[in-house]
Amino acid sequence: MNVPGVYLDAASAAPLHPVARQALLAALDDGWADPGRLYRQARRARQLLDAARAATAETLGVRPDEVSFTGSGTTAAHAAVLGGLAGRRRAGGTLVHSAIEHSAVLHAAQRHVAAGGSAVPVPVDRLGRLDLPSWEAAVRSPGVALAALISASHEVGTVQPVAQAAQACRTAGVPLYVDAAQSVGRVPVPPGWSVLSASAHKWGGPPGVGLLVVRKGTRWESPYPADDREDGRAPGVLNLPAVVAAAAALRAVAAEAVAEARRLAPLVDRIRSTVPASVPDVEVVGDPVDRLPHLVTFSCLYVDGETLLHALDRRGFAVSSGSSCTSSTLRPSHVLEAMGVLSHGNVRISLHRETTEAEVNRFLDELPGIVGQLRAEAGVVGL
Repeated sequence: MNVPGVYLDAASAAPLHPVARQALLAALDDGWADPGRLYRQARRARQLLDAARAATAETLGVRPDEVSFTGSGTTAAHAAVLGGLAGRRRAGGTLVHSAIEHSAVLHAAQRHVAAGGSAVPVPVDRLGRLDLPSWEAAVRSPGVALAALISASHEVGTVQPVAQAAQACRTAGVPLYVDAAQSVGRVPVPPGWSVLSASAHKWGGPPGVGLLVVRKGTRWESPYPADDREDGRAPGVLNLPAVVAAAAALRAVAAEAVAEARRLAPLVDRIRSTVPASVPDVEVVGDPVDRLPHLVTFSCLYVDGETLLHALDRRGFAVSSGSSCTSSTLRPSHVLEAMGVLSHGNVRISLHRETTEAEVNRFLDELPGIVGQLRAEAGVVGL
C-alpha cells in the first residue's frame, strides 16, 4: 500500500535546506582543492573556507579563530570532552555531566573513566530539567576538570538552565562544555560556556560536518595526534563543499528561527494536547513550557516502541522511538530512565521547515487507530 510520506524526525536529521543545496553544488565546482596549498585553486578553496568560518562565527557570536569544523557532531563532542579534560589534567580528573547527555558525550566519559578518570552524573527532575543544587555541589567538589551540559534535551525537548549552570561553573573555576546540537540554528544558546559542539545535519546542512568552538583562554588540548589542519583541533581533510553548505544553511535557518518557532510551536502544542486526549494511557514527557519549539515526546503504555515505530512507518510516518541516539541497541532510553517517566511505546516527533499543518493533523487522526490495533493484537482491550 502506497501512502504519502511524512517526515517527523528532524531532531535526528533535518531535510537539506535549499540554500545548503545551492551552496553545495557551487562549492563542488569551486572548492575541491586543498585549502592548505598555495596555487590558485587552493587559494580559492581557502577563501571559501575562511568565509564559511566567518559566517558561522558571526551566527554564533564568537570569533572566527574559535571555530573549527570536524567530520561530524559526534567527533566534535568527543573532542570537546576529551580535549577539555586533557587541557585541565593539572586541575583534576573529574568530569561532571548531566544524566541526560547525548550518547556521544557519555561514550567520551566512559573512555575517560577507563583511562583512570572519574565521571559524576547529575540528576534531572521528571520534566528532564537539571537539578541545579546538585550541579552546583558537584562542580564545587575538588578535582573537577570539566563540566558538560546539553543545551536542550535531544529526546524530550526540555531546555536546560545553561546560564545558571554556567554561573555555578564560573564561580567554581570550572569550564563548561555545552552540546548545542538541538539548539544551534533554532534557539539562542545562553553565554557563559567555554566549549560548544553542534552538528550541521541537525539544522539542515549536509551530514558529515560538525562544529567545535573553543573560546579564547580555555585550556583545551587535542586528544588526537598532531595535525596542522583546523589549528590542530580536527585532524584530516575537510569536506569543504559540505562545510560551505553547512555555513550557508546555518545562516539561513538562524535568520528564519524566530518565525519558524512561532509556526511550529502551536503544532507541537496541538500534539501535546491531542495525543493524551485521543489515546488512552499515554504520558507526554518533557517540560510543557520551557522546551524546544519543534519537538515533543510521548509514551504509550501496553505498546512496544519498536513495533509502534514500524507500524507508523507503514502508514508513512517517519518518527523516532526510544533513545534517538541508541535506538539500535533496543535498550530503554537513558534519558527517560533518568527522568523517571514511562519509556514503553515511546515516540519522538520533531518538526522542520517543510512540516505542514495538514501532515500534523493526519498524524493525529491516524495515531489512535494504530495504537489501538497494536494493543488489540497484544491482547490489551477495554482501555
